[in-house]
Amino acid sequence: MKKSETYYDKAKNFLKSADLSQYGPLIALIILVIVSSFASPYFLKWRNITNVLRQISYTGIIALGMTFVIIAGGIDLSVGAMTAFVGGIVIIMVNHFGGGILAILIATGVAILMGAAAGAFNGLIITKGKVAPFIVTLGTWGMFRSLTLYISGAGEFRSDSILFPELGMGYILRIPIPVWVLLGLAVFYGILLNRTKFGRYACAIGSNERVAEYSAINVPKIKFFTYIITGVNVAITSVLLSSRLNSINPTTAGSGFELDAIAAVIIGGTALSGGTGSILGTLIGAIILGIVNNMLNLLGVSPYLQGTVRGLVIIGAVLIQRQRS
Repeated sequence: MKKSETYYDKAKNFLKSADLSQYGPLIALIILVIVSSFASPYFLKWRNITNVLRQISYTGIIALGMTFVIIAGGIDLSVGAMTAFVGGIVIIMVNHFGGGILAILIATGVAILMGAAAGAFNGLIITKGKVAPFIVTLGTWGMFRSLTLYISGAGEFRSDSILFPELGMGYILRIPIPVWVLLGLAVFYGILLNRTKFGRYACAIGSNERVAEYSAINVPKIKFFTYIITGVNVAITSVLLSSRLNSINPTTAGSGFELDAIAAVIIGGTALSGGTGSILGTLIGAIILGIVNNMLNLLGVSPYLQGTVRGLVIIGAVLIQRQRS
């Protein structure tokens, strides 16, 4: 009896001392996987798992960049429209240079430069113009979508390349290429957030911008680069998405990406008010969203109701954050 009480006391002390809130997303993911495996016999099929991972890789890559923006106290609503805009330019570049390997490399380079420039445009207006991020990125969302429609003449961008789809549809060791890109970027950004001054400064700015200024942190510069990071990630997603479809629809491409990316960041435990967050949490948040969407499809839930379920998941994550704070 005494021995069992000792184990009980140890477990009780552990629960008191451990910050279990940081493991919330991981615990939720494990529970969701277990429930999903019982709910549908198709869930654990390798083909289904790779399809889910491929689907979440596009918004997941954007969410990795969005993590830095939100940690630093900002927001970016333009990423969906930016995806369509940069993706359309990618298709144009691939066709212009002949559709070969060199054309794909040139198009990818142009995409990254354009994504960085678009992110810099957002960051410049926010930091130098001192305009609220919500207003700026809402405005550039309209700009990017409008420019995409204008350049395409409201028609679809189509690639003539035979090689280009291999990038988005290809596999390495039975895992889709976009998933490898997502994991590689997650490792890189995890190091950037946790092991560099840039990451620490971004967290400090999100926690208390005025104190960060008094600590000699260049607040506008750090904020500016968080939007550039997001723009580069949008460009990578644009290349992968356009190569998968071998086309870009100027109206629907990237639609809802901004909401899914922000949701992944929030579900992953990053505070919407800024100051704290993790890349691993964002990755887990993206996977949770992907599994929820996948299970709704496997269970035959009406697509008109799926947005309601996702909305409830996001609201629940925000409420949990508020209780924790």
